[in-house]
Amino acid sequence: SNEAVRAFKLGYAAEDWEGLQQFLVKKKGYKAEELEKAGLVIKSEKGSYYDRFRGRLMFPLTDGRGKILGFAGRVLDPEVKEAKYVNTPETLVYHKGELLYGLAVTKGEIKQADMAVVVEGELDAIASWQAGVKNVVAIKGSAFTEEQIRLLSRYTENLRLALDADTAGQTATRRSIAVADSLGMNVR
Repeated sequence: SNEAVRAFKLGYAAEDWEGLQQFLVKKKGYKAEELEKAGLVIKSEKGSYYDRFRGRLMFPLTDGRGKILGFAGRVLDPEVKEAKYVNTPETLVYHKGELLYGLAVTKGEIKQADMAVVVEGELDAIASWQAGVKNVVAIKGSAFTEEQIRLLSRYTENLRLALDADTAGQTATRRSIAVADSLGMNVR
């Protein structure tokens, strides 16, 4: 919905190999090496740079205050043979295991409900939010880390895991329950 697009600050990366790089280097004065360190471009074997995100729905990855630390991009065309998702690599500021997707949008609802629903990915979180489950966050894959659990403990000690039912999701659920329980969280 338009409301979800605005709330989660969704965007689109054009199908252009150098569009972002050229804009940031030529118009904003950044160096290509800085863009590489930020995970926005990739250095080719020939030494030139190209945009990491092309032709993708873009999800800003923020901290709990809404500060953008990285991005995830998802292809929309099911016929594309590339990876479905591309994420910012680990950088000086972006650490996948320390971030909960959507927390900046949903932390008030988590506090009010005194419970967080934990899902695997960005689209799971947005779809849940649109369906009325406003106290939702995503863990960005199947690993629910101790750092993420400690972050959620600032808002509630009650967690509801809604991870995928595939093998990876079941393994993650068992591991997550053990870690959350060891940290004193109530998990279902």
